[in-house]
Amino acid sequence: MSLPRRALVAATGLSVSLVLGACGSSSNASADLGGTKGSVAPNGVTVNLTADQKRVTTAKVDAIAALVPEEIRKRGTLQVVDSLGTVPPLDFHATDDKTVIGAEPDLAYLIGDVLGLKVELNPVSWENVFVGLDSGKYDVGITNITVTEARKEKYDFATYRLDILGFEAKKGSGWKVAGPRDVAGHTIAVASGTNQEKLLIAWNEANVKAGLKPVDIKYFQNSSDYYLALSSGRIDAYLGPNPTSAFHAAQTGETEVIGTYSGAGDQVLGKIAATTKKDNGLVKALNEAVNEVVRNGTYGQVLKRWGLENEAVQTSEINPPGLPKVG
Repeated sequence: MSLPRRALVAATGLSVSLVLGACGSSSNASADLGGTKGSVAPNGVTVNLTADQKRVTTAKVDAIAALVPEEIRKRGTLQVVDSLGTVPPLDFHATDDKTVIGAEPDLAYLIGDVLGLKVELNPVSWENVFVGLDSGKYDVGITNITVTEARKEKYDFATYRLDILGFEAKKGSGWKVAGPRDVAGHTIAVASGTNQEKLLIAWNEANVKAGLKPVDIKYFQNSSDYYLALSSGRIDAYLGPNPTSAFHAAQTGETEVIGTYSGAGDQVLGKIAATTKKDNGLVKALNEAVNEVVRNGTYGQVLKRWGLENEAVQTSEINPPGLPKVG
């Protein structure tokens, strides 16, 4: 089955524009980028990889700040959890190997500006993002989290970006991926515990059932491992967040995105969202804050500085349809 028309348009639009133009850990920004061509995003914008980010800022909006639960308002800080992995341009270390930079932190700081709260980033491993949200240790996760129907049972979501996955292969491979049949018989790397892994496994199961060759699925700890495997020919492609693949391809000139797909599958346009513990009272403030920065243009500035304009949402939604449950 194919994507709904609007989802298909979003996915194919990204594929064209970004080719032309979640979650191991690493502290080596230059290794993450695999860069030989310098700091250039897929849209041609020069990217600042230093600790001196000169981030986009915006003003506090009292009416929106008043929506924040009293406990957080009194504390004066917004505890943001992020999965610090090898995922430029979303979330990674600056050239000082300690400052967290990327599109996700930039958006977190913008939200904090609107809410009048000081943002404190808490980098953890991917699985500990949800452990920390469950325990109440962190207020919100802003770290490329996809809305899913299963997660909606435990968390509230305020969307802020489209969720598009990308298949990255060596440049000039002549291979394109538009659906499950195109991956049959190939060796593909994916990060464990992610929605892209779920998608690849589902595709593989459908292919095997149809009598096609299975996918040889490989797992690696960080990006330097799977990019080494890609360059040496041990894998045919890597399936991950499209922003990461497109950014890496632009940096190195050695790879390309050979296909994109909605992170929520073939019937739902995937959405990335700020994620909070269900019914903790924060989601409305986050939703209004995102809509404010969309309205005043600072959201667009953040996406442009990281080459992510084509993943913009027109408005933030609370708990929209997500990746369906399996079975």
